[in-house]
Amino acid sequence: RSMGHEARVLGPCDGAPPATFVTPLGNSLPTVANGSMAPLAPDPACALRTIRALRDEEFDVLHIHEPLAPGPTVTSLVYRPAPTVGTFHAAGDSASYKYLNGPVRWVAAGLDLRVAVSKDALELAERYLGGEYEVLYNGVEIDRYTAVAPHPGGERAIFFCGRHEPRKGLDVLLAAHAQLPGDVQLWIASDGPDTVRLQREYAGDRRITWLGRIDDDTKIARLRGAAAFCAPSLHGESFGVVLIEAMAAGTPVVASSLDGYRNVATDQVDALLPPPGDVVALRDCLRRALDDADLAARLSSTGETRAEDFSMRTLAGLYVERYRRVIAAAADTPRPAPTSRWARTMRRMMGT
Repeated sequence: RSMGHEARVLGPCDGAPPATFVTPLGNSLPTVANGSMAPLAPDPACALRTIRALRDEEFDVLHIHEPLAPGPTVTSLVYRPAPTVGTFHAAGDSASYKYLNGPVRWVAAGLDLRVAVSKDALELAERYLGGEYEVLYNGVEIDRYTAVAPHPGGERAIFFCGRHEPRKGLDVLLAAHAQLPGDVQLWIASDGPDTVRLQREYAGDRRITWLGRIDDDTKIARLRGAAAFCAPSLHGESFGVVLIEAMAAGTPVVASSLDGYRNVATDQVDALLPPPGDVVALRDCLRRALDDADLAARLSSTGETRAEDFSMRTLAGLYVERYRRVIAAAADTPRPAPTSRWARTMRRMMGT
């Protein structure tokens, strides 16, 4: 949008849309996915709203994230009124890809261009869907992370921001923090199914601040004010956007040595990467980041440099090039009529 292109975001929206360029498609339904909870909207009402929005807006190109997730993404692929780019984010394994392989391959065939955000996301998509993919890493709005003032009093504070569930490793971080000196604070943002249990288990530790859900400016302020950012995830991370955010804020990063995080960070260069689930190793890395001023300064400097590689403006430019490519290709190739009974029925219902 800042580059002069008209763009709209379509998706489930619980409550009022957050911006004028967002088209809400109805409420979401929390669904278990990849060890976490994903807000999906697979209901027929949402499908009809999606089709109506696609018909009314007459987009030149559609960009669908996680194209085979139930709801507006699959509806858009079946209806397909314009050239379509799909970005795959998931890594690890997928029961739906595995057990519904025939249908998901058929739906994926509607994509004019396939993009994966990491090598791990590429491997999952190739394994079950086949086809050709480009890898375009996720981006971060770098400028935002220097425009917010740091939260005060965090000279000996560790910041965690993530859903409170086993996959994110908050249990491991809390156990490691319990072994750190008494002046080390721990700021914990967000919430999740483990929040009440963890708050009860660590109720006696006054060094811990439970922030709950916070807005983006508060997150950036805490990132900038903390002495270290910790991402102790155990598995299931396709790409470390949160690490890039911390680097852009100039904060030393301590994160698990997962493949997804190693897409972004290099151990001992721009982050410290202990083995996932290792409480002692995590404690020692956090202690180094807090106590070794020279190391912290080096991680901060190299991290800021690394974050520049993931500028959102750079990523937007790369996608615009690809939008133009698929639009031009579609102009030379007439789009076939829908072949599935569902697609034909939906088009008749919408008068198209």
